Amino acid sequence: MEEDRTKLQALSEALQKYQDDLQTAIEARQKLEAQQQENQAVQKEFVSLADDAGIFKLVGPVLLKQDKTEALSAVQGRLEFIGKEISRIEAKIQELQEGSEKKRVDLMQLQQKLQIAAQEQGGG
Repeated sequence: MEEDRTKLQALSEALQKYQDDLQTAIEARQKLEAQQQENQAVQKEFVSLADDAGIFKLVGPVLLKQDKTEALSAVQGRLEFIGKEISRIEAKIQELQEGSEKKRVDLMQLQQKLQIAAQEQGGG
């Protein structure tokens, strides 16, 4: 019985870790999605600009002039990177959800076992 209680505690802690990791991954995905939206907005702005328009990039405390092609390429590269990161995070979220669900089921089964054992002890 004591072994089951120890196992119950370990399962509870493992489930909590899964849930914490899942929350962290969801927050990371939300940040990436916000970055993706910002970069898509910048990309739309660049497309509407004339080819000879002045585009400046902030590097530390300095604004550096950048040509449109270079700026568009940089934004496209960031969008590709962000897209890959979102896919990676979504796979991690799926994995964490599955692991969390398995731990939850294991926890419920062990709780039932302990309840039955307690009833048998109390009734017998």
